[in-house]
Amino acid sequence: MTLKELYEKIDGNYEQAVNVLRVEKLIDKHVRRICESEVVTKLINAREDLDPTALFESGHAMKGVCANLGLTTLAQLASQIAEEYRPGNERKMSDEEVRDIIGKIEELYNKTCEAIKEYQDQ
Repeated sequence: MTLKELYEKIDGNYEQAVNVLRVEKLIDKHVRRICESEVVTKLINAREDLDPTALFESGHAMKGVCANLGLTTLAQLASQIAEEYRPGNERKMSDEEVRDIIGKIEELYNKTCEAIKEYQDQ
């Protein structure tokens, strides 16, 4: 599987990643590391107690990392969490809705990591 084929499989935006990182070798290096990212783990773990600071910081960081890598759906979901907990913003979602979005992030992240592992193993 090529890197471009990986992006097709994970519904990523390969062209966006190229625009940001410019070199396929860098994209390859960083997409392999996303599955070791503590940013995503922190966001998923924050689902239990809904700590506003942890949710904003991890959501904002995850949004940036995923956007730079062209993982647009993950970036959009993380952005929803970051904006919900951005200091000064009024909350619009219920706790259950927030937990549902984080559940979607976890599910999509796990599927993405499975595909990346398959890519690495080739």
